[in-house]
Amino acid sequence: MFSNHCRCINCITPPHLLNRLLESSDGRIRDAALRTLLTTSRLRGERTVRGLVASAALVSSQGRRTVFDCANSISLPSATIGRTEDGPASADDSVNRAFEGLGLTREFYKEILDRDSLDGNGMRLNGYVHYNASYNNAFWDGNEMIFGDGDGVLFTDFTKSLDVIAHELTHGVTEFAAGLEYLNQSGALNESISDVFGSLVKQWAARQTADQADCLIGAEVFTPNIGGDALRSMKNPGKAYNNNTLGQDPQPDHMSKYKNMPDTDDNGGVHINSGIPNKAFHLTSVGIGGYAWEAPGHIWYAALQASNVTTDFQEFADTTYLKAGQLYGSQAAEQQAVLSAWKEVGIRISGVLALAGTTARMRRPMADISNGRDEDQAVVARKIEQLTGQLATLSKQVASLRSKPH
Repeated sequence: MFSNHCRCINCITPPHLLNRLLESSDGRIRDAALRTLLTTSRLRGERTVRGLVASAALVSSQGRRTVFDCANSISLPSATIGRTEDGPASADDSVNRAFEGLGLTREFYKEILDRDSLDGNGMRLNGYVHYNASYNNAFWDGNEMIFGDGDGVLFTDFTKSLDVIAHELTHGVTEFAAGLEYLNQSGALNESISDVFGSLVKQWAARQTADQADCLIGAEVFTPNIGGDALRSMKNPGKAYNNNTLGQDPQPDHMSKYKNMPDTDDNGGVHINSGIPNKAFHLTSVGIGGYAWEAPGHIWYAALQASNVTTDFQEFADTTYLKAGQLYGSQAAEQQAVLSAWKEVGIRISGVLALAGTTARMRRPMADISNGRDEDQAVVARKIEQLTGQLATLSKQVASLRSKPH
């Protein structure tokens, strides 16, 4: 088990969005963005100390939930209790939404992945609502979940999005399961894992299949007056939003578009380059079909557990392929879906012979093959036929030699 490798605040709203909002002509938006950035920066300085304290207090509590009300303060110790595991529902909708979101995420990990809370040992789940004034973020700080109310213009109450809640709590799972460093590719994987399981919790709660799911992150809390957009799109990275206020979604959907960024800029682009593994998971899910929390979710979770602090995209892709084979059989449809998905985002699984993938595709009806994605299929097919003929001829010659007296 890893614990507290990450000395950072894992926020749902990426810094490039908040920086863009500092240029807004609307004073309310500028002030809220500045307040959010300043508060988050201060919290990052506290995170190291809080993490060291947390690592010494890992005692099972059966994942019991408590939600506190900060009353627009930034002081967590002064927050009042809004709802407990054994207490009645609150008159505050934000408290109740946070409480239910914590519970649904806990139940998902227990029922689907047999994980006992975030640390696998019944870790207590604490949430704090109404944090700060017009705070445009929600985050996991290594100990608890914090929710801002939003500025009411571009962001609304962050407790309204189940995938945001599950996304942030999954940072806790990742911290304990693999300790992925929040930097560059390992950091982008960290973000992607949270998007993946955040989306899966929402799909599971709604009983949606992979084809039915919108695969949007934060759609309920982002730009409440603009429909159809979100913080991120796993289905179409780079197309989550596009407007004059926010600009265009900068996420890439292929390694050819990977953005090399300095470590000082979003920890090397963790909220941006996460679009690539996000797309790979979406393609895997629709490729396998059915409920994404079943085979795709189990493959990704097994790969997370096998990862380490510095795992990058290539290593993670290779591990998902390996785990798919272990869980569902070598060359099974699930493993082939993983192989195809990573290939489509520009990552080829290490050590996998091209013939294996080609053979699997050859088993499909020709109508399915001629979809434009396998342009070299006819050439490969002819080569296979030639090799098969040559192998048959060689086998006959060997048999003939063995039949002759020595």
